Amino acid sequence: MKKSTDSGQEESYLKWWQLSLLGTGCIIGTGFFLASSLAISMTGPAVVISFILASFGTYSVYHFLAKLMTDDPQKGSFHTYARKAYGRWAGFSSGWVYWGSEMLIMGSQMTALSIFSKFWFPDIPLWIFATGYSVLGILVVLTGSKGFDRIENIFGVVKIAAILMFIVVACIALSGMVTKNAEAVHVPQTLSSFFPNGFTGLWSSLIYAFYAFGGIEIMSMMSIRLKDKKDASKSGRVMLLLITSIYIISLGLAVLLVSVDSFDANESPFVTALDKHQFPFFPHVFNGALIIAGFSTMVASLFAVTSMLVTLAKDGDAPALFSKEGKGKVNLHLPALGLTVIGMIVSIIFSLLLPEKIFEYITTAAGLMLIYNWFFILFYSNRLLEIKGFDHMKRFGSMAFVLLAVSGTLLEKASRIGFFVSLAFVVVVGLVVLKMRKKWQQRSYES
Repeated sequence: MKKSTDSGQEESYLKWWQLSLLGTGCIIGTGFFLASSLAISMTGPAVVISFILASFGTYSVYHFLAKLMTDDPQKGSFHTYARKAYGRWAGFSSGWVYWGSEMLIMGSQMTALSIFSKFWFPDIPLWIFATGYSVLGILVVLTGSKGFDRIENIFGVVKIAAILMFIVVACIALSGMVTKNAEAVHVPQTLSSFFPNGFTGLWSSLIYAFYAFGGIEIMSMMSIRLKDKKDASKSGRVMLLLITSIYIISLGLAVLLVSVDSFDANESPFVTALDKHQFPFFPHVFNGALIIAGFSTMVASLFAVTSMLVTLAKDGDAPALFSKEGKGKVNLHLPALGLTVIGMIVSIIFSLLLPEKIFEYITTAAGLMLIYNWFFILFYSNRLLEIKGFDHMKRFGSMAFVLLAVSGTLLEKASRIGFFVSLAFVVVVGLVVLKMRKKWQQRSYES
């Protein structure tokens, strides 16, 4: 069955399991394939606890979004609900903070792709790779929605297959059937070996665990295409159970295969884990899969950030220019895409100026700005929904975990820089809101 969109195009309705698969493809990306190395370096084998806590927080955010979507389906999802809960300033702030977070996420994805590529070409600067992947991403967008759908479908399968391949090969390595390396298994024997950096290590790693679940809000926007809106909650539960299981199993295997001090922020933990176990083919095959997966999420972010800008323009929260569509076969919002491209150029400049720590800076700032929106969703859900019983515990517990993740970035010097970058963007949005409120009030009086 199909339905018509505002632009006259037709979209197919989704069944709950189809939305689960789409959500899995949207979420798994460089936030997990690369940023998890940062989490492991900070907290060691206890990284599995970080991801369990982050999965609970993520599930709660989607749980309330799904309830809102069931009661009042809106294409703008969290952006629209924020506006309904507290007025125009809330919708404006939510939309622009999300736009900023997606821009930074796209920058971190370009950097991650460049880091993966340096595995084969270590002497080429990051910015050259970032430029090349940016151009390729724009070309994919210019092919239109059909080309994008085909590419994303293929890449989505590759993401899942890459992790499953790692799990299978890691189990073979642990069994000693091929490498006879059973003595190399690093099982934590004491509490201190499980928490090598104590509670503060676990605390500071939370932000990267949350970042690995980034994309849940996109799934909520896609849930409007469900044939039965009541299936939104079930779809999210199944998807998060699948992703959490995959994350915990693969990370658990990684920390068993090599010592914690072997992991490097500039290399995927899965490549590191098997590079030490006499599988010379695997790092190259898996690195290629990581590049495909990272490119997929980068292109998806390119679409998402452009779409949010168009939504803001249609709501009057961005210049009307950004809602204009192009003509011909490629019916794109070219002005909005143009601004996104400018943001990509800024990210490339950052990768040129700060080649060593750029990924950690961008990842921290992007993750923070993303969960600022998540916290706001949890905050205003009580205003739009009648929350009872255990849902109160879900809401307050998740808000506490989000605050822990945010405050944990202050414990690490590199993460601290990302915190101040995210805070600066929020302050800028706040100042713009203060300036715009007078105009909004004046327009409301005139109308």
